[in-house]
Amino acid sequence: MSRPRTLYQKHIDSHTVCTLDDQGHVLLYVNRQVANEYTSPQAFSGMREAGREVWRPGATLAVVDHVNPTAPARTATMPDAGGAQQVSYFEKNCRDFGIELFDVLDKRQGIEHVVAPEQGFILPGMVVAAGDSHTTTYGALGAFGFGIGTSEIEHLLATQTLVYKRLKTLRVTVNGVLGAGVTSKDIIMALIENIGASGATGYAIEFAGPAIEALSVEARMTICNMAVEAGARGAFMAPDDKVFAYLQLKPRAPKGELWTRAVEHWKTLHSDDGAVFDREVTLDVAALEPMVTWGTSPDQAAPVGGHVPDPAAQPDPILRQGLQRALDYMGLQPGMPLSDVVISHAFIGSCTNARIEDLRDVARVVRGKHVATHVRAMIVPGSTLVRQQAEDEGLAQIFLDAGFEWRQSGCSMCLAMNDDVLAPGDRCASSTNRNFEGRQGAGARTHLMSPAMVAAAAISGHLTDVRTFAQEA
Repeated sequence: MSRPRTLYQKHIDSHTVCTLDDQGHVLLYVNRQVANEYTSPQAFSGMREAGREVWRPGATLAVVDHVNPTAPARTATMPDAGGAQQVSYFEKNCRDFGIELFDVLDKRQGIEHVVAPEQGFILPGMVVAAGDSHTTTYGALGAFGFGIGTSEIEHLLATQTLVYKRLKTLRVTVNGVLGAGVTSKDIIMALIENIGASGATGYAIEFAGPAIEALSVEARMTICNMAVEAGARGAFMAPDDKVFAYLQLKPRAPKGELWTRAVEHWKTLHSDDGAVFDREVTLDVAALEPMVTWGTSPDQAAPVGGHVPDPAAQPDPILRQGLQRALDYMGLQPGMPLSDVVISHAFIGSCTNARIEDLRDVARVVRGKHVATHVRAMIVPGSTLVRQQAEDEGLAQIFLDAGFEWRQSGCSMCLAMNDDVLAPGDRCASSTNRNFEGRQGAGARTHLMSPAMVAAAAISGHLTDVRTFAQEA
């Protein structure tokens, strides 16, 4: 009788072509890859220089998402010469190597980690690699996704395999029932705050427990997406009936008898009873409050009702120095209530939180209200299809009536690679995944939180507990 295995072990075992050494290195078969215009150019240039062809062009989906403008009126014109060159070369590479491309004007265009699931391009049991660290998002579908570097992209295009080192396993069991106004974004922010920004380095995380099972598929994507901010190289959840229902009508999902057979197999994709993890973490979210970051790392977070910490209370001199640097950059004083932090900008978007459920949450908060006069507020949907659905449901008009800019899809102000850039000193409530120094613009200050919390901050003009809006309604 075989020993019980974790879901991660099942994924890796079933995709191992051969074992390379006794240190955990294997040659790993990869089912799918998603490419973008920003991280792929050098890989394609390497392919050209070596005279290689793409081994399985149909296994790659290409999406323009990082450098494209998100102005309300969509055009194919890039905001700068560098972006234009990247997109032009990307289009040429896709033509020459036979790869399907969703360009800027394609109605299916959007952020790659939103587009791939909504097309049914990612399915349970797959191993997926891409030149973006947030490829972990696909774990919400029962796939195993991870980010890779440019040289690895080239190897993957040429061989459909990667040299891969097995990770340790970490199970995070999430118990409790979320209270009103608390979301999956708060769960993952609380975990990162608890274990640290490097707490899961070297691990693949499996999320389990009743609180995870209660979440929608889109909410689960938020958790898997941000698991990388705790250092994890992969994160996933066992697929269930919610995942199957989410995928069934997607354009590229199996049909007919193939669908029936696929679901039968997908139901086996779970950790076996008795499977041993290298590490276990338990999180109880029954008393969890909406979270916000106060510093320059995703683990520098606290409940919105809390206060900015005092570095002097930190006994470790290295950690104390880091806390002080974060406060200096963020322009905050120890002990001040987080609710006193005044913002200048509000941004709702990114591969973490720009799906239709996120936008519905925002609409519930802002309906009948208006953005504070000193705040510039933007909503950038995760894909053109999400944008269209939001317009069909009447959400877009709610946003416009409330004073939000309603923009086209793309990565936008998540990483300031196009013309959506904050100025030095600007302070932004953001539904994105990283609050590093300069992430949204040189000298800009970012506070991470859920989309509903961003909406509340935009209306009030400062960091605000969204639950007070619910009490007013």
